[in-house]
Amino acid sequence: MSADQSSEDALHDAADQPRVSIVIPAYNEESVIRQCLIAAIYQSVPAHEIIVVDNLSKDRTADIVRQMQLEYPESPIILLSQDKEQGLIPTRNFGLDNATGDILGRIDADSVVEPDWVEQVQRAFDDPSVQAATGPVVYYDMPMRRFGLKADDKMRQLMLKLAKHQYHFLFGSNMALRSSAWQIIRSETCRDEKDEMHEDIDLSLHLADHELKINYCPQMVSGMSARRLEDSPRDYRYYVTRFDRTYKAHNVKKMALKAPMVVFFSVYFPAKLLRAIHTVNTAQPARRGGQ
Repeated sequence: MSADQSSEDALHDAADQPRVSIVIPAYNEESVIRQCLIAAIYQSVPAHEIIVVDNLSKDRTADIVRQMQLEYPESPIILLSQDKEQGLIPTRNFGLDNATGDILGRIDADSVVEPDWVEQVQRAFDDPSVQAATGPVVYYDMPMRRFGLKADDKMRQLMLKLAKHQYHFLFGSNMALRSSAWQIIRSETCRDEKDEMHEDIDLSLHLADHELKINYCPQMVSGMSARRLEDSPRDYRYYVTRFDRTYKAHNVKKMALKAPMVVFFSVYFPAKLLRAIHTVNTAQPARRGGQ
């Protein structure tokens, strides 16, 4: 086989792969949006489009995205504005509705996807029965990151076993679904005006209602910030109990699904301490010589 033939075959295979859109809801994310976009740009397989949906930000989020559009003109960075209402769900929905890819990836503004994330998303959907996919995360601003990734992966696989594979939950910082699946559930997803639920679990349960298969992919890795640990114990508790409120809204009573709440509560104080120590250590200037 000639080099020209190999090149043509590679181009043909790439053309056969589904187009992956990356949707990033953003509200006052000037401190993290640049690193998020850089990771989305430098992929082994380019994304079809990278959509940032600005939701009434009061900071420089939108300005930074515009600047990156100028810095990376060859990259398909798209800035949209969702200014009708404040909230993650309407902003997420606006982005998914306007995405034109075959697969709609959804990450957070503080996500830093691995360099092969788009490629792994495409592989996750090689099976035509798979309608959505999710994977583990690595907390990039915590110590022992690779150990944390393994722990996160083990916890998510344990959750699948506890749920007896009846429920496969998506993780909002690292998920993707077929455009066709989104069209099926888009009008049914909960609006959650009181902001009481986990929107990614709500999305998962609506997919399950239609028996749309969700697959867990250990190789589909995204980094995210552990900044949730900066919340007060009271705010963190409210965040964790979103699990329970989401289950109740869907009349899901499987006791095993309370396991994530137990895990999140148990790691809060130890993880908060580790993060504080890590922050102090990384902030200290390096010493020179014998000083």
